[in-house]
Amino acid sequence: MVRYNSIKRILAATCIIGFSSFGFAQQSSQSAIHWMNFDDVVRLGETHPKKIFIDVYTPWCGWCKKMDAETYQDPKIIAYINKNFYAVHLDAETADTFHFKGHKFFNPQPHTRGYTNELASSLLDGKLGYPTTVYMDEGFSRLTYIQSYMSAADLMPILIYFAEEKYKTMSFDDYKQAISGH
Repeated sequence: MVRYNSIKRILAATCIIGFSSFGFAQQSSQSAIHWMNFDDVVRLGETHPKKIFIDVYTPWCGWCKKMDAETYQDPKIIAYINKNFYAVHLDAETADTFHFKGHKFFNPQPHTRGYTNELASSLLDGKLGYPTTVYMDEGFSRLTYIQSYMSAADLMPILIYFAEEKYKTMSFDDYKQAISGH
């Protein structure tokens, strides 16, 4: 009987250590947002639906670089986006060609500053400003886009609003008021 209890304690300790190690491994893998290619997200989303977060940027945009260096390095933002969204880092001027909803999107003048990929233009209704974050539901319908630099404190409530589907029951202004306690 004593031997059986000792074995149980050893197994229990091993499980705790194993789960702790697993948790640590998960945390350490959350050191960066898992950015994906748009076409890969479309393919993956067809079999494993998840909301989509798209950061539309350009390499020359100073505010985009600031968002990359600060907002997207925040551990809470990283963990929340990785858990709740497929994330796409979309260069608005990319030369890549994308296939979406039966259409082919491309940049008519790739490698020329100021010429935009048709996917970025379509997602932003032709209102090109950077950075812009685009939010899509699991069915690839655009929920909204927000054109502005955002700090982690600004971005987190928006991520929660869409991930937790608050948008289905209240306006964002009502949501902000509810979370601020006013």
